[in-house]
Amino acid sequence: MAYAAYVSVRMWLDGEQAVHALPEYSERTGEPCGACHVNPGGGGPRTLRGLLWAARGRPDDVPQLPGMLISPDITDGLELYDIACAGCHGNSGEGLYAIDLAQRGISKAATRSFIRRGIPELGMPVFEGQFTDEQLEALSAFVAELGLGPPLPSEFLLPPAKFACLATAPMSCGGN
Repeated sequence: MAYAAYVSVRMWLDGEQAVHALPEYSERTGEPCGACHVNPGGGGPRTLRGLLWAARGRPDDVPQLPGMLISPDITDGLELYDIACAGCHGNSGEGLYAIDLAQRGISKAATRSFIRRGIPELGMPVFEGQFTDEQLEALSAFVAELGLGPPLPSEFLLPPAKFACLATAPMSCGGN
């Protein structure tokens, strides 16, 4: 009881809250969970769009962020893929929440179109205006190349991000 009170007060003082994705939000907004959460399956930390959506009182429409780059100054296709795509399509294109891309044979032009316009019926978000032309070219080329061969060997993959949670306040780490 004392620990729960401590955690509640600590979270209130820190301004942190556990974030839980609810399927009804996705259904209500028509957006995949990955539009608002870093984890495309939902839960955990929110993306910038998710934070803005929550700050606006969770309206029926998730705000768009036109012209907001996902990763300014990154121009490497593999790094862009790891930042924007791997959460759904897997670190090596094997598919997690979305289709596998390895050996799929999707052309660079089609990939570019899918990235820009999304595939709403499959839950792929629209990324229009979130990459520069140079970034979009590098990412499209990388995904098209990935589609020609087997999944990436593990030695080419970026190490997973490390998250640190306070042992005294495990609930502040988010979760499902």
